[in-house]
Amino acid sequence: MKGRKTMNWKKKLLALGLSLALTLSLTACGQKAAEPEQPEEPAQTEEPEVEAPDGTEADTAHFRIAVLKGPTAMGLVELMSLSDTANEMMEGKENVVSTGNTYEFTLAGSADEVTPALIKGDLDMACVPANLAAVLYGKTNGAVEVLAVNTLGVLYIVENGETVQSMADLKGQTIVAAGKGSTPEYALRYLLTENGIDPDKDVTIDWKSEHSECVAALASGQASIALLPQPFVTVAQNKIEGLRMALDLTAEWDKLDNGSGLITGVIVARRDVVEANPGAVDSFLQNYAASVEWVNANNADAAQLIAEYGIIEAAPVAEKALPYCNIVCLTGGEMKDKLSGYLKVLSEAEPSSVGGTLPGDDFYYGG
Repeated sequence: MKGRKTMNWKKKLLALGLSLALTLSLTACGQKAAEPEQPEEPAQTEEPEVEAPDGTEADTAHFRIAVLKGPTAMGLVELMSLSDTANEMMEGKENVVSTGNTYEFTLAGSADEVTPALIKGDLDMACVPANLAAVLYGKTNGAVEVLAVNTLGVLYIVENGETVQSMADLKGQTIVAAGKGSTPEYALRYLLTENGIDPDKDVTIDWKSEHSECVAALASGQASIALLPQPFVTVAQNKIEGLRMALDLTAEWDKLDNGSGLITGVIVARRDVVEANPGAVDSFLQNYAASVEWVNANNADAAQLIAEYGIIEAAPVAEKALPYCNIVCLTGGEMKDKLSGYLKVLSEAEPSSVGGTLPGDDFYYGG
C-alpha cells in the first residue's frame, strides 16, 4: 500500500470515486443462498458521491498526467498513491470497476521532457513552471489552459551568519545564485527593486550554472549568502552547520500587497480535454485539493511517499523541506488573481519569459 500506515485507504478510495462492483453469481461461485458473504442492505459510506459544481453527477475520464521531480509534484503524491492502489485492484479483475476518474502518472526530470508530449496529445495534463504555462498558451494559440497553482514560491535567501534580517540588508552584499534568465533572477531583481535596491549597482549577484554549485560555494566558505530553492535549502543545511533561512521570498513578495503572488508551479491541461470532460476536470481538482491537504497535514507519511516515487530522493530531506515548499491548490478567481499578477511582473522584466505577450482570460480555468 506504499507506506500509508495512518491512512484509512478504503475511505479514501471511496472519496476518489472508486468502488467495487461485486457481480458474482451465487450459482457460479457455489455460494449457498442462506449464507451470503455480503449484508443484504449495503452499509452507507461516509463519503458522498463526487458531484459537479452545478449539483449534477460528475462525468469521469482517464487522465494522463506528467509531474516533475521536486516541489511541484509533492502535493499530488497521495493521489498518485491512491490511484496506483485503485489501478492494481482493477487490473485483471472483472468484478472491480471505477465509478470515478482514473489516473496515469508519469514522473519527469524536467519540463523539456513533458511539453512536447502535452502539445502532441500524448498527455492530458502536466505540472510545469508558471511562466512556461504562459509560453505554452502562446505557442499553441490558446490550446493549453491552467487549472491550478500548485506551488507558491520556494526561493529563500540563506546565510551562514546573522547579517541579513531584511531585504534592505542585502545592499552591498554578494549573493550566489543559479537560474539566470528564469524565475529566480526575475523574482530577486523585482524584490530588490521594490525595496529600493538597484540589482545592478547595489548588490553583486554571482550567477552559477546549477544550484548545487551555490551549495558548494557556501560549504567551502567562498560565499556566505545565497539564493536557493527548496529542497536545495534543506540539502545545504544538512551539510553546513549554522546555515539559516534568512529571508523567505514568498513572504517578502506578499509584503508588497500588490494582489499578485510569487509562484513556482502550476498544472495545465489541453483545452480540448477540458472542454470534453468538464465534470471530470472539476472532480480531479477536488481530488488534487484533498491530496494537498493530506500532504500538508501528514509531512512524515507524505515524505515517505515522495521518496518512494522518486520526487525527492531522501525521505528525511523531503520531510524537513515540506513545510517550506508552499504546496497549495489554488483554483478559480484566487488562482487567476495571483498568477496573472505574477506573470505581469515577469512580462515587464522580460516579455519573452511569458511568451512575448500575456495570456488572455481564457488561460485561467474557472477564473
